[in-house]
Amino acid sequence: MQRAGIGIIGGSGLYAMPGLKQIKELKLRTPFGPPSDAYVLGTLEGRKVAFLARHGRGHRILPSELNFRANIHGFKQLGVERIISISAVGSLKEEHRPLEFVIPDQFFDRTRHRVDTYFGNGIVAHVAFADPVCPEVADVVAEAGERARVICKRGGTYLCMEGPQFSTRAESNVYRGLGMDVIGMTNLQEAKLAREAELCYATMAMVTDYDCWHPHHDSVTVDQIIAVLLKNAENACRVVRETVVAMPKERGCKCGSALKNAIVTDRKMIPAATRKKLALIVGKYL
Repeated sequence: MQRAGIGIIGGSGLYAMPGLKQIKELKLRTPFGPPSDAYVLGTLEGRKVAFLARHGRGHRILPSELNFRANIHGFKQLGVERIISISAVGSLKEEHRPLEFVIPDQFFDRTRHRVDTYFGNGIVAHVAFADPVCPEVADVVAEAGERARVICKRGGTYLCMEGPQFSTRAESNVYRGLGMDVIGMTNLQEAKLAREAELCYATMAMVTDYDCWHPHHDSVTVDQIIAVLLKNAENACRVVRETVVAMPKERGCKCGSALKNAIVTDRKMIPAATRKKLALIVGKYL
């Protein structure tokens, strides 16, 4: 199977990765079902990468319908060690303007209907998640934004809501009162599963508009939002290219050993079927 070192997840408005060479599409099977789409493998700035359209090409999959486990497992199958996740978000602060990017270092969970762990069915593990983003990858992304001349603000909290409906004004104001920076519907589960799979993960949150708290929110037209989405996607591709170029060959973070002390189940008690299903995730510890 063709391998890749860096994974790229494209969010709303980004369904392909311009600049990829030696392209090959690969449909993968995982123990958790099918991923959102085929992985597009190729070289970008001389590095082997794998791209996945989070919602499928044509934007066919709701945030709550995403098979997060399959998507992350697929990257693991391809040998990916680092994931750059690109996501369209709403701004919860005046200072985060449309066309600016935020590289959050924290998440806050407001989802209700999602599977967000590989564990269960006879095996228990508790990974550390106090710092849910790989600092090494986040730093590289933020610095890449400077070279690409795109405003990329390092730090902040991404509130992950359920959707598909957007927030009520009351909810939006509560989130602002809690000090949240941006709001989206997808990235927390990816971050949790990437940590369990011992993959580095960082989010590039592209601000499309202000959330409904803003007094001028209702005057924003669909055409304006689409124009921002397209420009954001163009900027994101530039930042990703710069990120890939600058990414260190070897990892210097702790993400690759996240499960080292996390599995609490007596190894002799783990069912054979569970061992088989999670072989790629936990095999080296069993």
